[in-house]
Amino acid sequence: MFTFAARNTEISSMVSQKKIKTALISVFHKDGLDEILTLLHREGVKFYSTGGTQTFIESLGMPCNAVENLTGYPSILGGRVKTLHPKVFGGILNRRDNATDQQQIKEYDIPGIDLVIVDLYPFSETVASGASDADIIEKIDIGGISLIRAAAKNFNDVVIVASKNQYGALHKLLTEKGANSTLDDRKWFAKEAFAVSSGYDAAIFNYFDGGDGSYFRQAFDTVLPLRYGENPHQKGMFYGDFDALFEQLHGKEISYNNLLDINAAIDLISEFDELTFAVLKHNNACGIASRSTVKEAWEAALAGDPVSAYGGVLICNAAIDVAAAEEINKLFLEVIIAPAYDAQALEILRQKKNRIILVLKQGIAGQARKDDPVGGEAANHGSPVGSEAARHCGLDPQSPANHPQFRSLLNGVLVQDKDASIQTKADLTVVTTKSPTPSQVEDLLFANKLVKNTKSNAIVLAKDKQLCASGVGQTSRIDALKQAIEKARAFGFDLDGAVMASDAFFPFPDCVEVAHAAGITAVIQPGGSVRDDLTVDYCNKNELVMVTTGIRHFKH
Repeated sequence: MFTFAARNTEISSMVSQKKIKTALISVFHKDGLDEILTLLHREGVKFYSTGGTQTFIESLGMPCNAVENLTGYPSILGGRVKTLHPKVFGGILNRRDNATDQQQIKEYDIPGIDLVIVDLYPFSETVASGASDADIIEKIDIGGISLIRAAAKNFNDVVIVASKNQYGALHKLLTEKGANSTLDDRKWFAKEAFAVSSGYDAAIFNYFDGGDGSYFRQAFDTVLPLRYGENPHQKGMFYGDFDALFEQLHGKEISYNNLLDINAAIDLISEFDELTFAVLKHNNACGIASRSTVKEAWEAALAGDPVSAYGGVLICNAAIDVAAAEEINKLFLEVIIAPAYDAQALEILRQKKNRIILVLKQGIAGQARKDDPVGGEAANHGSPVGSEAARHCGLDPQSPANHPQFRSLLNGVLVQDKDASIQTKADLTVVTTKSPTPSQVEDLLFANKLVKNTKSNAIVLAKDKQLCASGVGQTSRIDALKQAIEKARAFGFDLDGAVMASDAFFPFPDCVEVAHAAGITAVIQPGGSVRDDLTVDYCNKNELVMVTTGIRHFKH
């Protein structure tokens, strides 16, 4: 039904409409530009350009006016100065409804510019390529960024397209409205333009900062709207390129809580080189095991806590084969992540409509372990979906998953390096008279990797490279241990000969006393307590093994 409000909106839109008569185009990327130029040319729009863009326009059989002819100056200083001139910026910045501006425009013979299309030099890509400092500096765009800011500032009169990523939006506008735009259209393009310019400047600052953290400047060009945040009454967004890390083969939309668990799963599995399967719930592992086949690893991981595994997030660093998929399919799960899936395995896992199936892309996972004796044919049987050679994947240290971590709190942002410290046999210091056996060393290192990725205060009990139980997020270490022992016994684990890992030192010997009584025979911890001697004395008197790493792994 017609209303006065609707009529007023329609009138306002008509009043705010502006026709594009002239366009200044200066772009680095020309893919997709030809269709836009064709639409503009059809509308009688006059083109101004320079260098390669001018040549490109003319190659399409369209007339183009050289910016040099407008300004009376050639491109100088090796192309560093082309568009920086009052006749260019006056044409963009003049306010069409300002009498003084219009008088000066006429006085100095400055043509109005209604559309600016700019695509900046690829600065971030040049840095990522490992180019020299000189080449990187030359990719700092000056004229382009100035044109963007000028046109976006004058959005009342000018349309600004600041990136090849906005070519599609401009194409849609021209197709639907011809060479006309509303104020809302222009304001949207201005908003996008300032996102481009601020992100570009952030990248340049971070290059010059060199990781010193002088100021906090981060920008993400990709946003994934989420159904909601941690709870349904909270709004949620993910800023980052999820598709650069994963390919989603099946399932429902990724949620905020899914992303938290996926991140924790990637952090955990990246610690392991041998075939390992993990099950996570609320960012903590409730089951994990290293075995010679995917099916065996899955079954051992599930045994760690088959109750908590319900609705969990699963991750494996090997291709999922049919034998494993048949067993996995018996459980309700939210997400499964692997570097590849056998075609038949994928068919089985897709039987549940909402189950999220992700491929961990090889680009962030490093090279496949082709030399692994358990790899090869099983991974490639049945044309696996995902990385063709993927059998095992350890995260590349240069991966986006290893960037500095930050979180908002109070009235600021907390930033730290990712905990990338992984202890090996060489990092262990035996502090007891009794030394660990080779199998105990394997279990101690296994448990230490797990406790590192568990919410503090944390205790992990493990045996034969399998999680028996963990005590998670407790306010005291002894409570974490008691929780782990009780849980292990509830699921039928025999703790005789098991090992214990702690994310931080033992302030008192009570933990080793309780662990010893439960059957634990070897302990790994950072060390560093003023009472370490009391804990070590107890171990020596009771023939327990203890090794220290010197590295604390708090996780909050």
